[in-house]
Amino acid sequence: MAGTDEQRAADFQSMIDNPNIKAIWCVRGGYGTARMIDLVDFSKFEQDPKWIIGFSDVTVLHSHLNRLGFATIHGIMPVNVEKASPETEETLRKALFGEPLSYIVPCENENKLGSTEGELVGGNLSILYSLMGSKSQIDCKGKILFLEDLDEYLYHVDRMMLSLKRCGCFDGLKGLVVGSFTKMHDNEIPWGKTAYQIIADITQRYEFPVVYNFPAGHIHNNNTLLFGKKATLDVDDKYSILKFK
Repeated sequence: MAGTDEQRAADFQSMIDNPNIKAIWCVRGGYGTARMIDLVDFSKFEQDPKWIIGFSDVTVLHSHLNRLGFATIHGIMPVNVEKASPETEETLRKALFGEPLSYIVPCENENKLGSTEGELVGGNLSILYSLMGSKSQIDCKGKILFLEDLDEYLYHVDRMMLSLKRCGCFDGLKGLVVGSFTKMHDNEIPWGKTAYQIIADITQRYEFPVVYNFPAGHIHNNNTLLFGKKATLDVDDKYSILKFK
């Protein structure tokens, strides 16, 4: 909210229309991207696409551009660099320069075993929930979905996951990658489940593999993900491997 919706959209428009700009690294998240997304004309971007980098509120751009058929980078932003681990910074460099990118994650109790492949999409659960019913709504069919969130009440997580389910997001989904759900809140009368348990409960009837505690989201090791790119996901009883093709 550093300026009016019109000012911020105009700034963003000038960068995506500038042929000398090869990537746009969003400074921070928070709130406000949904207020300006409909003011942006992506016609020149479609002719000359470039990397859009960020996470959290930048999920609006990830989802919108994925619907247009373009890949984006879910990764740390300038506001996060000071606290990011060197390993995390290296994953962003690899993504930007087209080097191989893969992750091996220790097994979690809630994991659902299996192997799959598909295009990775997703981002912040609260933002994806807010985009439902709009032209920026996420398309999950035949894809692997990544989710993360911060500073939410547990019953909100249940409500948002249930809404994704009712809208058919999990029908035809190939796999689910669950990142950090940090600083969760509870009510005076406890909800009775963790965020991961809520997600496991709502997705239990589906056959796709699920990996929990993936190192991405609002954490210091917010590793880079390539949304809109094909990936393989293998979840066994020891490790989970996410590898981009």
